[in-house]
Amino acid sequence: MKNRISLPIILASCALACLTNSSSAEDKKVYDLATVVKISGINWFNYMETGVKKFGKDTGNKTVQLGPPTTDSAQQIQIVEDLIAKKVDAVCVVPFQPPAMEPVLKKAMDNHIVVITHEASNIQNANYDLEAFNNTAFGEHLMENLAQRMNYEGEYAVFVGSLTSKTHNEWADGAIALQRKKYPKMKLVVDKIETNDDQQVSYAKAKELLRAHPTIKGFQGSASTDAPGIGLAVEEAGLEDKVVVVGTGVPSLVKKYLPTGAVRMISFWDSSIAGYLMDKIAVMVLNGQKITDGMDLGLPGYEKIRLVDNKIIFGNGWIDCTKENMDKFDF
Repeated sequence: MKNRISLPIILASCALACLTNSSSAEDKKVYDLATVVKISGINWFNYMETGVKKFGKDTGNKTVQLGPPTTDSAQQIQIVEDLIAKKVDAVCVVPFQPPAMEPVLKKAMDNHIVVITHEASNIQNANYDLEAFNNTAFGEHLMENLAQRMNYEGEYAVFVGSLTSKTHNEWADGAIALQRKKYPKMKLVVDKIETNDDQQVSYAKAKELLRAHPTIKGFQGSASTDAPGIGLAVEEAGLEDKVVVVGTGVPSLVKKYLPTGAVRMISFWDSSIAGYLMDKIAVMVLNGQKITDGMDLGLPGYEKIRLVDNKIIFGNGWIDCTKENMDKFDF
């Protein structure tokens, strides 16, 4: 991975109303590709959109990214319904609640629309699901960092965006299982806490936990909005030296908390690359190509992918960000 992780923001992008199906399947050279994310307007998915736009610029295909203003499965489903009605060629979806999305994704496939998902390794109605890495291993990695910084003892809590988010829960469950196996002096104080990918919810629930469990020593976040929300609660309580916060995140959201210790580290993958690759995989499917184990998809972290069950595509790496290296990242 290069030192700076950035894709240029490409201004040319089709609006949803411009998506058409004007040419026949036989002679079509340009595809209509729609990416539907969990929520619009947060840094993680804003950065993903740069990859979606760049794919359109690089290839000449029509690309657009859409998402509801809040994490709401019903709104996300309605967006996909609208895209089915517009007869797009492919939908690339980051489901907020994968089980809730199954019927509409099946409907899309029944209408000969290619479906590619991300962060949904349990999805049934998709041609492929793209994962940046093995999710259990990533959760274990976060726990190792949390445990080390907690001196392998004390109370901690784990946040997830949704209790039905497959990826978040694989990270959380992997972390908790590792703790129970290796670090018996650590204790999970409450069951996994749902934050709806909302920084204010993460902040409020962290404040509640700090009051209810004054000896708590650590937090692990799964949504990109968890670490900054928890970090603010820790900072306001003056506990930067006593409470450890790690999680998945976006550097721009936590850079002010890393130097103070309110957040100790985040790990992530490049969401712009994931956005680009979902569209690339969709076009490969539309052109009759198959994804194979060991294939090089041509972008960092996906040079030698692992294919599981002929459906789940795993990349091969994550990136850690701490106060020591945070200036390498500009998103």
